Amino acid sequence: MVARKVSNPLGLAVLGLLMESPAHPHALAATLRERGMDRAFKVTTGSLYDVVRALERAGWIEARETVRVGSRPERTVYRHTDVGRAEFVRWVEELVRVPGAEYPKFLSAVGYLGALGPEGAVSALRERAARLREQLAGARAEHRRVLDGGLPRLFLVEGEYAVRMGEAELAWVEEIADEVESGALAWPDQGDEPGWARGEDR
Repeated sequence: MVARKVSNPLGLAVLGLLMESPAHPHALAATLRERGMDRAFKVTTGSLYDVVRALERAGWIEARETVRVGSRPERTVYRHTDVGRAEFVRWVEELVRVPGAEYPKFLSAVGYLGALGPEGAVSALRERAARLREQLAGARAEHRRVLDGGLPRLFLVEGEYAVRMGEAELAWVEEIADEVESGALAWPDQGDEPGWARGEDR
């Protein structure tokens, strides 16, 4: 991976929106939320302004004008620089071409599923599955809402990806829960289990 002056993923989102049209940070935040992109990027007022300042320092964006609407405070409208546009394209291409290492918390915990015992494991997995179904229903509805709003599908493929990944996780969680419950996934005898699986202190 290439070291970049700005590596915060939220910077990628800001650059992407500015490819569509110049905007001020408040409008950028509103658009991210309207499109459901705040599921992929952590969006707070502070984090967004920090990223905008970092992009400006790097020379990737620049102030185009300052506007005032009614009695609201003045807002600075930003646009891409030529350097910023080139960096954005390189960044997107790299992320699409090269899988990166990700460290989800669930992956770190599921390796110790044996510590819960069969009944505990099934209970935990069933609860996770229920929560995943609820999240998926919300993600599907939000994605459909934004699509129905007239945005091209190409601008919303990250929502599709999130739904597909959620569906894959749900299917796997339910499959493992079913196998533990039916006995198809062998559980060691109590005497054969390592200490952590019996709940013993190390």
